[in-house]
Amino acid sequence: MFRQVFDPNNLFWRLISKGVDFVGLSLFWAALSLPIVTAGPATAALYYTVVKTFRHKEDGAFGIYWKSFVQNLRRGIPATLIFLPVMLLIFYGYSIMYANATSDLGVVMFVAYYVALVVPVGLFCYLFPIMGRFDLKLKELFQTSFALCIRHLPTTLILVLLVVELVIFVLERWWPIFFVPVLTMLLFSLFLERIFPKYLNEEERAVFEDRFPEDEEEE
Repeated sequence: MFRQVFDPNNLFWRLISKGVDFVGLSLFWAALSLPIVTAGPATAALYYTVVKTFRHKEDGAFGIYWKSFVQNLRRGIPATLIFLPVMLLIFYGYSIMYANATSDLGVVMFVAYYVALVVPVGLFCYLFPIMGRFDLKLKELFQTSFALCIRHLPTTLILVLLVVELVIFVLERWWPIFFVPVLTMLLFSLFLERIFPKYLNEEERAVFEDRFPEDEEEE
């Protein structure tokens, strides 16, 4: 009986282990994002790790995360330096529109601005997951992200709404930082892991299926 209770493979301990990964990876991401310029590679690594450990049940989440983070630094820092000023302008504009949404015209302008955010914010919703999953040059990353953003506009809209609402949720309360980063990537993966295989050639698809054999089965 005691052997079963303390068996690391039983349901209870597996749930505890996943809970530790869920919170630990979220905090790990927050810590590695503090230098700001490393937020991109930290996000790319988080998406990759979530897919590996939560969708495909691999062990060693923190080792996977750190290895992916280091590998993505070369591309991730320049991408973040492009991403940050754009996002600052977007949030500045959002705050102005939100503050002025006290009249009928202000509400119309706020809604129009919100709709206009879909493409630029959507592009970055694809950018870092793609970086985490594929070895593309910086220019190719942005081109691919933009193409997917436009071709899968309904999915893009859902991803943007998820990001906006979850960011607001964290900013209004501090404690969701313990789980929101991993939750966001997990929700993203439900959509993106059905999209990515559609754009691979035969050689790339073989590598993709070898690393993530369940992805093709979900198609």
